[in-house]
Amino acid sequence: LSPGCRGAQGRFAYKLLHDLFANYSSALRPVEDTDRALNVTLQVTLSQIIDMDERNQVLTSYLWVRQTWLDAHLTWDKDGYGGIDSIRIPSSYVWRPDIILYNNADEHFGGSMETNVVLRSDGHIMWDSPAITKSSCKVDVSYFPFDGQRCRLTFGSWTYNGNQIDLRNQLDTGDLTDFVENVEWEVLGMPATRNVITYGCCSEPYPDVTYTLLLRRRASFYIFNLLLPCIMVSFLAPLGFYLPADSGEKVSLGVTVLLALTVFQLLVAESMPPSESVPLIGKYYIATMTMITASTALTIFIMNVHHCGPGARPVPPWARRLILHHMARLCCVYEVGESCRSPQR
Repeated sequence: LSPGCRGAQGRFAYKLLHDLFANYSSALRPVEDTDRALNVTLQVTLSQIIDMDERNQVLTSYLWVRQTWLDAHLTWDKDGYGGIDSIRIPSSYVWRPDIILYNNADEHFGGSMETNVVLRSDGHIMWDSPAITKSSCKVDVSYFPFDGQRCRLTFGSWTYNGNQIDLRNQLDTGDLTDFVENVEWEVLGMPATRNVITYGCCSEPYPDVTYTLLLRRRASFYIFNLLLPCIMVSFLAPLGFYLPADSGEKVSLGVTVLLALTVFQLLVAESMPPSESVPLIGKYYIATMTMITASTALTIFIMNVHHCGPGARPVPPWARRLILHHMARLCCVYEVGESCRSPQR
């Protein structure tokens, strides 16, 4: 276009904006028949998972929320305004549906960013706004770190019922095309469902759109930092029985291994919610610590028997037969000088 045509387009746009909002009010629902419901279409795009706080059960995510509706009072003939088919104006100029996140867990309750809306000549309005949301999510850590979570994002109108605003989802799933991969969580899907609920306070129906975020934890970090060290440390506990009794390190080895497992148990407990369901890795730590505690107690008993001296009571024949014959063969332990493979008398 020539500079003169571009200048004419600017004058037409200014005149169009003045004519549209001369007698317009953004406080009223933009319908010609107040008895009919206004159709509002919602579409959510997941851009990034910022944080998943398992202890407080809060999911922080970065979303792009798109809302479209028809404003019956903002239509014009594009031929009368230089062929202008759409304009972009601040969202505060037009009426906007009060769609909010029902399960919001943000203490400041931050809403969407004040972005522009795209207004077309037939009255259709499209409002794209980014938002960082904190939503409550029931976290089940029974199979941590091999667990999966289902976090719901429920959007709906706060004051308008279903007879005034008919909220619908544009697609059957959330948009994941621009999703930035998270290092801890893998997104399996984001299906969307429309629900119509009648609350106890009111007789009118209230529609909402619920997006279910399906997450699966990446367990490699926890395998190399929590599971493998625990397995290697627990293998040191039976070695205390093979240490000589005169070395003085049999009890010290058991106590050291027990303290190491206690540290790993505290690391897991700090990140888990204080619920009644104990995670699987916590049960494994408790079982291993119980085994090492019994091993240390038995080592103390053996040390007591060893250091009783010549004045001690003789070992009963049944105990000698049970320990020196049956249990010794089971544990591959022989007297000094004997070979494990070919024992000689």
